[in-house]
Amino acid sequence: MTVAEPYRIKSVEPLRMSTRAEREAAIDRAGWNTFLLDSDDVYIDLLTDSGTNAMSDRQWSALMLGDEAYAGARSFYRMRDAVRETYGFEHMVPTHQGRGAEHLISKILIKEGQYVPGNMYFTTTRVHQELAGGTFVDIIIDEAHDSRAQHPFKGNVDLGKLEALIGQVGAANIAYVNIATTVNMAGGQPVSMANLRATSELCHRNGILLWCDATRAVENAYFIRQREEGYADTPVRAILREMMSHVDGVTMSAKKDALVNIGGFLAMRDESILQRARELVVVYEGMPTYGGLAGRDMDAIAQGLREMVDDDYIAHRIYQVRYLGERLLDAGVPIVEPIGGHAVFLDARRFLAHLDQELFPAQALAGHLYVDSGVRSMERGIVSAGRDPHTGANRKPALELVRLTIPRRVYTDRHLDVVAESVIGLHQHREDIRGLRMVYEPPTLRFFTARFEPL
Repeated sequence: MTVAEPYRIKSVEPLRMSTRAEREAAIDRAGWNTFLLDSDDVYIDLLTDSGTNAMSDRQWSALMLGDEAYAGARSFYRMRDAVRETYGFEHMVPTHQGRGAEHLISKILIKEGQYVPGNMYFTTTRVHQELAGGTFVDIIIDEAHDSRAQHPFKGNVDLGKLEALIGQVGAANIAYVNIATTVNMAGGQPVSMANLRATSELCHRNGILLWCDATRAVENAYFIRQREEGYADTPVRAILREMMSHVDGVTMSAKKDALVNIGGFLAMRDESILQRARELVVVYEGMPTYGGLAGRDMDAIAQGLREMVDDDYIAHRIYQVRYLGERLLDAGVPIVEPIGGHAVFLDARRFLAHLDQELFPAQALAGHLYVDSGVRSMERGIVSAGRDPHTGANRKPALELVRLTIPRRVYTDRHLDVVAESVIGLHQHREDIRGLRMVYEPPTLRFFTARFEPL
């Protein structure tokens, strides 16, 4: 059944149509890194869903209410109340975006030499954990590393892996457990409520805090409604509150679920963690009542937090991602299955089976997609995984992916048809795609600024 947009469009942004020759020149200037392309050279931008959302008329109206006081702004209290209402956490500290919250919680909870288990790594999260002296340990179920596995909740924690780690290093040497809902690097895969509950019980039985990356938790809540027994008639708003009841706090990039262009927060129940967060946010972000945000941004977030749990909105959001994914599957294009929440992930390892992973197949595929159609995507494979800090060798994840990320309320299905046709055409001529070599590599988070050239 077709699910139409639950909104009307009353403002548009013109797009520039480029020629293939112009795109070939642009990708060369960008060193075959789609992050380094100028926005003006991009036709359909599927680089990320972070901060690329279209705000509603009510959010734009909320901007006018912004209290720009340096301390104690009314906008802070409206945002705090929205967090309490939507997530159920008593305390909140705003940050400029999600990685600001990751930085704070890493410095607060991690001691040198401790371990931080999680259901698959995320790039910025792991960097903050490592900079704080921690070591990430992957405890996701094995199916998450297999793009063809049909498990409905591939983001689940493998409780056996977590128990084994506790037995090996001791609970005191685990800073906290970090669980992402959904799991970005696995292809936007959700965590079941049963698994979240069981993980919480295991952690708390051992005196270990359970933290949640709630960046796309609303999408996770929708998948629980669709796939987990007992939730079919439960509003997404109520499922999200139940999910959050099992964790001790969250890091949040409001640039995703909350439908805004900037902002994030750290939320928690423990007042001692709140106090430490207030002390550190002054050093790194701003006053505890603005945390690097303008008052108007906090008001837009407060409104967005309420809009994101609307059942009609989130149903269309997930439908649109599924629409693109199903078009590709019908044409035989290899993608991560089941189709996730915020993006369709091309399986570059199967798509470009003739290229060794050291030749950066996902990076090459993203570049060729841009040249073919002006569609900007991003790599999620060996480049994003970075190097082992101890050996210096490239980490080689099982998943070598290109992420086609759908911004919220931005593109129509006709735009996605253009994307699908370009990907299908590339797949039909995939043997023509060559690998890349890296010619510039920054010391951390190399996928943002590394440069490549074709072999």
